[in-house]
Amino acid sequence: MDQSLTDLITRIAEALERLAPPPAAPVSLEGADAFVWHPTPARLSPVTRISRVDIALLKGVDHQRDILLENTLRFARGLPANNTMLWGARGMGKSSLVKATHAVANRDNPGALALIEIHREDIRTLPDLLNFLRFQPRRCLILCDDLSFEREDSDYKALKSVLDGGIEGRPDNVLFYATSNRRHLMPRDMIENERATSINPNEAVEEKVSLSDRFGLWLGFHNCDQPTYFAMVEGYAADINLPITNEALRAAAVEWSMTRGARSGRVAWQCIQDLAGRLGVTMA
Repeated sequence: MDQSLTDLITRIAEALERLAPPPAAPVSLEGADAFVWHPTPARLSPVTRISRVDIALLKGVDHQRDILLENTLRFARGLPANNTMLWGARGMGKSSLVKATHAVANRDNPGALALIEIHREDIRTLPDLLNFLRFQPRRCLILCDDLSFEREDSDYKALKSVLDGGIEGRPDNVLFYATSNRRHLMPRDMIENERATSINPNEAVEEKVSLSDRFGLWLGFHNCDQPTYFAMVEGYAADINLPITNEALRAAAVEWSMTRGARSGRVAWQCIQDLAGRLGVTMA
């Protein structure tokens, strides 16, 4: 009976081992300049080709470009730098600017900076990601695109402690950039509701908006005017050698912006894609 019981337990243990997930591979920042964070199972997936545009093609954001580029280059060289929030109008190049400055930093300091994207829905696992990166020799720029929080969303508390607080603090080799359409990352009605229903309205509002205060740099992006929109379209057209006159290009750009109801870098790029398709020009 004892031997039979031992054999049975052994078979059960072996079966459980086969069912258990394989051990997580050690996190490595080698072999690529960009990665995507996946928390379950915890891993960094390398990105072989980053979707981005050259920094020279980003028009109408010269002031924001200069500040962010200086901050990023400083960090890539091993100097102190600030977490940054890029907020404002849709389609005006917030995430494109982050990816472009990352390219410039690695061009000037080859391989110095790894870009790591964390999805909004995974922001609560940011402390786990930092634990993986804390002892890595490479400097890391974490990007969360389109970051915002809705009512009853408590994930912002994890981000607050990571950005500025906690007993361990942010690792020296990690910088955090976020883009958002909202300056305080939360909808206005959420903030107003806190003010109306709390015993101490000021304290409740401070709790909600203090998250954005944890970013050392705030860079605002605003809707562009017609000349800036034309500069965007013309810059993209010249970059791919689009065979079209300037007058025809501007006429098409105006028509396209009217159908979209907006002028922005994203609208300009969509216009160029449409024109390139109609004119039979491939885009690398």
